[in-house]
Amino acid sequence: MERREFIQQIGVASALALMPGLVLADGDHVSAFAKKLKPVGRTLEMEGYYVWCNSPIEGPDGKIHVFFSRWAESKKMSGWINGSEICHAVADTPESEFAFKSVVLAPRGPGFWDATTCHNPSIKFVDGKYCLFFMGNSNGKTNTKRIGLAIADSLNGPWTRPDSPLLLPGPEGAWDDHCTTNPAFIKHPNGQYWLFYKSWNTKEYETGTDPLVKGNRKYGLAMSDKLEGPYVKYDGNPVIDFSGKGNNAQLEDAFVWMDKGKFNMLARDMGWYNHQDGLIMTSKTGKKWNEPEIAYFNADYYHIQQPPPPKYLNKYGRFERPQLLFQKGKPTYLFTTSQGGKYMTAAPFIFKIES
Repeated sequence: MERREFIQQIGVASALALMPGLVLADGDHVSAFAKKLKPVGRTLEMEGYYVWCNSPIEGPDGKIHVFFSRWAESKKMSGWINGSEICHAVADTPESEFAFKSVVLAPRGPGFWDATTCHNPSIKFVDGKYCLFFMGNSNGKTNTKRIGLAIADSLNGPWTRPDSPLLLPGPEGAWDDHCTTNPAFIKHPNGQYWLFYKSWNTKEYETGTDPLVKGNRKYGLAMSDKLEGPYVKYDGNPVIDFSGKGNNAQLEDAFVWMDKGKFNMLARDMGWYNHQDGLIMTSKTGKKWNEPEIAYFNADYYHIQQPPPPKYLNKYGRFERPQLLFQKGKPTYLFTTSQGGKYMTAAPFIFKIES
């Protein structure tokens, strides 16, 4: 290669390395989805609260409604497990300021399956109803996490609160005997109602040596002929299991949708590539999934300027809980959440999906 040509190629490579959506070192693993993302910034920064799990939907009023979880700053980052509540906010556009409207689901106290937390909201419009899938627990710990479904005729409620969880864990010793959480719902083209859920095995969780990733998180599938259930678990579960890759690789925070007859899933990577990026996978059946590609990167990759993190935020710079906003049937914005922000707690971070 001529010296001049070599220098020109190095210059081009340096420029490409600074462009969001392109990674030279792992180019084969970067999805087409990742290359369309443009950072917009934070929203819904609330003094005195951590804000997490932001699920957007376009309302009949043309405005953007977000259902999100929050908990008191005094509880620190771990407060999601024993004091989270689900709230509603509205904005004129995805990039406008969101205005808080109300608390939608709050912990109900002793005697209820969702006594101590309400978390993981995922809003869907199904069969003319607004469906708010969520997770609750009864003892402030992970072993009572259960998926529930609240239903309303309007995004403004009132919401019919479930007396029982929508999906229970498996029997003792099963891969999913610990909990049901992180709901990802889709109405199948065949008319069935499909619910993807995260779980893991209790024994693995209790004997795990890594304090940050005890057990191995996998995804299962449950199906029903009725929206309200009962949901029957697929015999081939778990449908997503990264444990065979080694190094306790796993995933969480799944979001599922269909496009051109294929299933698509966004999730947070927990060891397939790293613990910083997002994943995207596709499937023809929803039961067997292709190997993941990178769906999005961390804050450093996008050159997002942030002050140094305080010691209590150990997931700083990472985007979690990916959820898509659909407008006219197409995904237009990616909503995530991330530690930090104005109050050094946590707040949503939005990306535009460019066509």
